[in-house]
Amino acid sequence: MSQFPALDTERLMLREYRASDAQAVFDIFSQDIVTRYYILETMQSLGQAKALVATRAGLFGKEVGIRWAICLRKNEDRAIGSCGCYRLNKVFRSIEIGYELHPAFWRQGIMTEALTAMLDFCFSDGFFFRLNRVEALTEVENGASARLLVKLGFVEEGIRREYGYWKDHHHDVRAFSLLRRDLEG
Repeated sequence: MSQFPALDTERLMLREYRASDAQAVFDIFSQDIVTRYYILETMQSLGQAKALVATRAGLFGKEVGIRWAICLRKNEDRAIGSCGCYRLNKVFRSIEIGYELHPAFWRQGIMTEALTAMLDFCFSDGFFFRLNRVEALTEVENGASARLLVKLGFVEEGIRREYGYWKDHHHDVRAFSLLRRDLEG
């Protein structure tokens, strides 16, 4: 893949991150309700958002992941969230995904729509390699994220005890997976 894969849905445009997205990223991650289950601390400065945008924008060029800025089609200059994949494992043909959305857009089916487009692309011939497995981890208490994954066809594999360490303590996470055969069967 030489060109960043922009994705369109009925309501959304999933596009490459731009430096101008820093304010929108700050607006999302400066809210405790967003970072409650997130590995990142609640942002305190625009500089933190600029650094995150730069990191996310650089994933594709290094072929270590893809992070899409999620925008409404009627305002493609304003990011309202993101989704993407990382931990690309060409040998195992697997990836891990992550996502977040501004709370003003929760419970409107936006993340379902965005992740469906992303997963369709990741399982397509246009991806870096022939993908077989998508993994997702959620904090045990994050029921909304778990319900979203199940809605998309993911299967819960179990709880990884104290798998993560962030915000000064260990966290149990739920592991989910989606296999190519789940979609084809």
